[in-house]
Amino acid sequence: MSRTQRMHLVLAGGRDSDQEELDALTLQLRERLLELDVDRVELDRSGAVPAGAKPADALAVGALVVTAAPFVLRSAVDLVRTWIETRPVRTVSITLGEDSLELEAVSPADQQRLIEAFLAARDQEREPADGQDG
Repeated sequence: MSRTQRMHLVLAGGRDSDQEELDALTLQLRERLLELDVDRVELDRSGAVPAGAKPADALAVGALVVTAAPFVLRSAVDLVRTWIETRPVRTVSITLGEDSLELEAVSPADQQRLIEAFLAARDQEREPADGQDG
């Protein structure tokens, strides 16, 4: 039986993006993530408000929380990587536990390399020691 994990996503728009566009992009990404076998995708209600935003905007600042089994979160990260390539989003920050990764406008190969290293480090943290010396 696998336990679920929570992944936090925060979208940052380009310089010419406004809050309404960022809200729409956040909802688009949420819909795409819900197509995966995730348990839930919710607007982040942590209350973190970016500079310049009003506290009342805390629920619509481009932040999502994805709850799913670890192997599904891997698919979710890959979806975010491909989704950002065709959207006016400058960065997407991904946080799993204490680890964070920021995807931005770099080549797809560089993004994939960063994602694989990020997820591999997470996998190593979860694997119990097997007691064998290398």
